[in-house]
Amino acid sequence: MYVGRFVVVGPDVGAYRVSSRSFPNRKITAREDALTVGPTEDAPETDNPYVGYNCLRTVETPKGETAAFGNGSHVDPIAEKLERGYPARDALATSLLALDYEKDDYDTPRIAATIGADGEALIATVRKDSLIVKTVEEPTLVATYETDTPGAFEFEATSAKEAAGEAYDLEFEHAVCAAGVVRTEDGFETAIENGD
Repeated sequence: MYVGRFVVVGPDVGAYRVSSRSFPNRKITAREDALTVGPTEDAPETDNPYVGYNCLRTVETPKGETAAFGNGSHVDPIAEKLERGYPARDALATSLLALDYEKDDYDTPRIAATIGADGEALIATVRKDSLIVKTVEEPTLVATYETDTPGAFEFEATSAKEAAGEAYDLEFEHAVCAAGVVRTEDGFETAIENGD
């Protein structure tokens, strides 16, 4: 089954995976404060604004470090609002509502999640027909297609590397790359799986 891009988040661990039929020549690279999706060296040129973006950022907030991740340019305003002291629910809702779903041929939803230093985890999506923001108590997944409403999902990873690997290896079609994140006593750890 093809579900497109997806996020899965539990109280302490999360992952984001790029699945793509149209733009498979992408990878995730680590930068100082973000994990960034972008084209590989051999990718054909495109002017599609949805191909490159920060998919995961960790930021300092008044409550401590928080991770924000998702499928597009909305990750940056979510992270910035968290830094300014917005509650995670408000940072997700206002950013997703402002940017709205992707205006492509499929009306692709925007999806995102946060994991806070205080143990709070949320998952969110904005579709053509709704905005949903949910606190999660157990691993929960939302995807751009087919499973575009957050729902409980079996996810066993306990480290960032395991989260990236497990998300990449899930049997959903057209895996391209994945990022994992886990909250530890020393802050957040992240990992990348580019299918190399």
